[in-house]
Parts: sequence; C-alpha cells; structure tokens
Amino acid sequence: MKSLIPITQSTLGELPEEIARPSYDRSKLTAGIMHIGVGGFHRSHQAYYTDQLLSEPGNREWGICGVGLRDADRKIGDVLKQQDYLYTLIVKHPDGRIENRVIGSLIDFMLASDDPDAVIERMASEETRIVSLTITEGGYLLNPADGEFDLDHPDVQHDLENLDKPRTVFGYLAAALQQRRELDIPAFTIQSCDNIQHNGDVTRKVLLAFAKELDPDLADWIEWEVSFPNAMVDRITPVTTPEDIEYLQNEFGIKDEWPVTCEPFCQWVIEDDFSNGRPVWESVGAQFVPDVTPYEKMKIRLLNAGHSVLGILGSIDGHTTIDGCIADPLFATYLRRFMDVEATPVLDTVEGIDLEAYKASLIERFGNSNIKDNLARICLESSSKLPKFLIPTINENLAKGGSTEYAALVIAAWCYYSDKHTSKDGVKLEVVDEMKDELHAAAVATRKDKLSFLRVEAVFGDLSENQVFTDDYVRMIDALYENPNIARLMQALLFGWE
Repeated sequence: MKSLIPITQSTLGELPEEIARPSYDRSKLTAGIMHIGVGGFHRSHQAYYTDQLLSEPGNREWGICGVGLRDADRKIGDVLKQQDYLYTLIVKHPDGRIENRVIGSLIDFMLASDDPDAVIERMASEETRIVSLTITEGGYLLNPADGEFDLDHPDVQHDLENLDKPRTVFGYLAAALQQRRELDIPAFTIQSCDNIQHNGDVTRKVLLAFAKELDPDLADWIEWEVSFPNAMVDRITPVTTPEDIEYLQNEFGIKDEWPVTCEPFCQWVIEDDFSNGRPVWESVGAQFVPDVTPYEKMKIRLLNAGHSVLGILGSIDGHTTIDGCIADPLFATYLRRFMDVEATPVLDTVEGIDLEAYKASLIERFGNSNIKDNLARICLESSSKLPKFLIPTINENLAKGGSTEYAALVIAAWCYYSDKHTSKDGVKLEVVDEMKDELHAAAVATRKDKLSFLRVEAVFGDLSENQVFTDDYVRMIDALYENPNIARLMQALLFGWE
C-alpha cells in the first residue's frame, strides 16, 4: 500500500494539485492574533478568512497563535504541532461537490494549563494586537438567574486570588492587560466570535466585572482603552468524523489527523471598533458595519433557533441529522412556518438583506446532505441556547399579541426530552447540559404540575405566568404525554386540529 503524505510544511509540495494550499511564506508571519478556543468553528471561519487574507501582500503580522485553556485541549494542540499547525478544510457543497484547502494561518499553539505565565506574557507582548475567543456560551460564566457574571464561581474566586495561574479566560485577559498597562503598551482588542447576541458587549461586561473585583483602577483602564467589537458569525461546521479523515486518505493519500468539515456558506459581520489596528478582512469577504445588532438578531432568531427547533423535535421523532429533518417535507414546512409566523414579525430591518431569500437559503443549507450535522450536537447545552435563541422570540410575540404555538411545541418537546431521555420509539437520547438534573426533575414533576418545567426561572423567566403561552404549552404537553407523535402534532399546528 502506498504510504500516506502527512500534512506538514515540508510536504505541501507533494500534495495533489487539486488540494489548495497556502501561497504565502509562513516563515515570515508573526502572530498578531491570539485565539482562545481552537475548535472546528474557529478553524472553518476566522482562520479561513485570515488564511485568505495572508495570501494578499502586506498582511504578514496577522498570523494566529492558538490557545487552549484546559488540559482537554491537549489533543488538538498535539495534532496541530505535529502538522506544523496546518490542517485541511473540507468544504462540502449541496450538489455533492467538495473543495479541499490546507489552511496555514495558524502558526503556533499554546496550552495554558502547562505554562500559564508563557501565555500571559505572550498576550502582554506588543506583537499581540487582537485576542479573539470561541469559548461557547457557557464559557462566559453568566449566572442564568440574572444574566450577570458569576463572581462566586470557584474558578473565578481562584483567579482573583491567583492571577499568575488563572483558570478562566477572564483571568488570563486581566493578567495580560494588567502587564500591558504597567509597561505602557497599547491595549489589544478582545474579539468574541461566539454565537451570542452582542457578544462583544457581553465580553466587555464580564471582563469589567472581574477586573473591578480585582483592581478598580485596572477596570477603569480597560473601560477606556480596550475595544470589544460585536460580531455576527455564521458557518455550519459539524464535528469532524472518522469518515472525514478516511476521505482524505482514500481520495488523496493524505494523512490529516484533524481536518475540519463545513458548508460553503460563510458570513462574518463585524463592528469596526478596534483598539490597536485590525486585519483588512473586508478584502476577503467580511463585512464591517457601524451596528451589528440587526444582523445578529436575524441569524440567532432564524438560524440558531431553527437548529434548535429541528434538533429537539427531530430527536423525539427519530431523526439523527439536520439534513435528515429537512428531507422530511413536514419538518421543512414546519420550520419555514415558524420562521415566517413567529420569528420574522419580531425582527428588525436588516440593511442589504432580503429576508425571504435568507430564509430560503437556510432551508437549503440545512438540507445539505453532505453536511451530516448531528442533532445530538445541536441539543447540547440547550439550557444556555434556548434563552438566547428562542425564548426572546416567544416573549416579544406575547408582548405584541403574535403567535407562539409553534415555539410552544418545541418547549413542550424539550420537557418530554428532558423527562424521558428517549425518542418516541424509545431510542435513548443523550442529554449533555449543565442544568441536566434540574431540568430532569422539573420535567418529571410535569405529571403532577403541568407547568413545572416552565417554572425553571433561570431558563424561562416568568413565562409560566403568561396564560396565553401556558394555554398553548399545556395543550402540547397533554398531547405529547398521551402520544409522543411529534409528526401528528406538527401536522395539527400546520393544518388544523382534528
């Protein structure tokens, strides 16, 4: 058997011609960006945009140094180091076409748990001009009850007492900014790339809360000197599978231990507010705007909420992937009706966006049969997702007298999911959620109190007190617990109850 070509800097010239690769001299790059959270999404999105940018002259200061905060990040760090920080991006089109590209914008990786001082020192160095983040919703350590930074979290308390050996991202940021302030080095920009509305504002709020507790003078300096641009990010990026690795081996004879698969669609809308210079990402397709709010809201209320609608309903019905749901006309129709009837009426005007075309494109993207996005991934940490993606739509419709029954079925189905942990046919559904036990207990109590699940205030606020919503919700709960046939209930909502 012919030996495989490992992905490394020295073997790039041996790769098949159809594999695109960096056209720039990576040895000349410096890491003006440090990125915390080098998962699949970062590598399909920000690193992809930056790879394209580095192909243009005059941008060599914008290489990326990846950072992993936890020991769990050791594996990705080891793989990247072994491959000279290169990896293959596998772009799968709906028509079956596949594009493969080796990404070269990552030029280093540091594991903070091994050497926190080295990470802080590099963040504090003049070379670092942007620190960007993909740490997921839970990484912001917001108290679900009030949305404020959880200063009582054990890791936060540890960082306040041991800033030289932090555990949280905010400990690292504060330690590095403290050094820059003392050395009179301009502040870096902190750029969140997470799927959170007003992600920059959220990052600013939590870092300032931490800094005020640590050193009020440092907090004042951060407030004046550090920029936190809001941004909307979008590219469907499923978890890498063994089949993705085998595809590169079998089709091209390439050994890449951790490629990334994604869809062709890619969007990045950023507020143009940076402390210390920025890459000209607009030259490779990013969009800089004065206010990202309407773009964020559109994406979160349609794409992210749409994922959750399909994820929860589809899981109970027995589907396993997003494209499998969309291939079922009932699910495709239900999702579009939810978008049209409940999500769209509470959206703002989005300049330059045709909402009808955008919604149609979402259905097409979700239906990409080459992107096997598992519903299990979509349903991860639903307690942190739905309060941002779906429940605000419910509340705004209730305030305006709009429809909430399509969303009510999703919430009732989530209750059933949290109670039974199975599909309608008894197939086990894994639940990964920080509030798993509390949600399970509340869902089980539904047998005695039909609003028990809605009374989890950290997730639903005062939704259990709104009779318009609870009437719809109880109707769904009664029907689900009598017969968990999701398709029957979706048909009833779409075409009328018998």
